[in-house]
Amino acid sequence: MRGSRLSLNHKRSWLGVAFITPWLLGFVFMFATPLIQSVKFSFSKLNVDPSGFTLEWVGWSNFNNALFVDATFNRVLTESVRDMVLNVPMILFFSLFSATLLNQKFRGRVLARAIFFLPVILASNAISAAEASGLINLVGDATAVNELGQSGSQYNVMAMVMILSDIGLPLSFVDYIVDAILRIYEIITSSGVQILIFLAALQSVPGAMYEVAKIEGATAYESFWKITFPLVSPLILTNVIYTIIDSFTGSKVTQMIFTTAFTTQNFGLSAAMSWIYTLIISIVLIVVGYFLSKRVHYN
Repeated sequence: MRGSRLSLNHKRSWLGVAFITPWLLGFVFMFATPLIQSVKFSFSKLNVDPSGFTLEWVGWSNFNNALFVDATFNRVLTESVRDMVLNVPMILFFSLFSATLLNQKFRGRVLARAIFFLPVILASNAISAAEASGLINLVGDATAVNELGQSGSQYNVMAMVMILSDIGLPLSFVDYIVDAILRIYEIITSSGVQILIFLAALQSVPGAMYEVAKIEGATAYESFWKITFPLVSPLILTNVIYTIIDSFTGSKVTQMIFTTAFTTQNFGLSAAMSWIYTLIISIVLIVVGYFLSKRVHYN
């Protein structure tokens, strides 16, 4: 009987299998068939007829058209990757900073956490569908607010540029900060889930470690870099992976792929674009995961 009992490592392994089982079942029964079909489309030309559709094998022609014939795909793809590189550090910094503030003890902490998560709800598909169907008609007000925001942000941005330039910061760093200021709404909207993940990580840090550090004379700055940051580093990797994937979800490349398929009816070219896009995302995730995993503290 004792030999048949599972060890703790085996129990954790089976727990992980049980955790991914719903996703695995969904992939096998709902996603695997369209995935294989998209591979066929990428190497074929789809011809629609009254009885349905037929596929004509064209080999690598669709990939060649996407990379070397289409005039906009490479540009849009490069812009999407560049925006991802710029957005991910901004979103992670803002998320960790906000989670650190929300982890402090103060009155109204629950309400403050709910407010920080509101942008995720407002950016959901349900709200977007309601706006598109006319249930939420705030176009005129949004335009006015946008004009006021632009007129006010231009002055603030110029003042910020002058301040940072006077300090002596490099021009590239100043441009990065200004770009973050101009896209502050986009950063906040994309940070809700990351804030919750960081908040959960901060709450799992034992309070006794901070008490010991305080007794030893460590400052708050030292406690953050010696205790907080190492213990939340595994979820920094999680948030990086999530943010990269989330940044590509609503990118211009995705919109271009959708338009190519359902507006111009070129499903073969659209499938080839999507697989090129998937390959680039996979390479980015592998490289980022490889380098960050070496600096993650799991103990």
